[in-house]
Amino acid sequence: MADMVQFDLVCPERSLASGLASEVLIPGSEGELTAGPGHEPMLTTLRPGFLRAELEGGAQDFVVTHGFVEISAQSVSVIAERAFAAADVARPDLEAILEEARDRMEQAAEDEERHGLERFVADLVHLIDRMD
Repeated sequence: MADMVQFDLVCPERSLASGLASEVLIPGSEGELTAGPGHEPMLTTLRPGFLRAELEGGAQDFVVTHGFVEISAQSVSVIAERAFAAADVARPDLEAILEEARDRMEQAAEDEERHGLERFVADLVHLIDRMD
């Protein structure tokens, strides 16, 4: 269908969603973006945030932490380090990820790695605050 793209969201444990979508709102590392039919091809990274897919059966909301997105004119493929259906994720789930990230940040030997983890931690804190 020309007015839809194939949408897939996977993480290491499972596939969370697969179907035709009219648009997908993505928390990209460079800012929020919307992908849909005819989008220019691109590859970007995810930052912690809410992802929404406007699927044939209705909108589905997810929470993602980190990963990659491949967008083409016909598809949006999201490969997330961790992802949850928004209705199934609880604050303690994200707080555990935040604590893990803070521990990794404290142990980071290089400034560049530490800076990336600081940004990740800040994005997670913002995501958790938005859950209230």
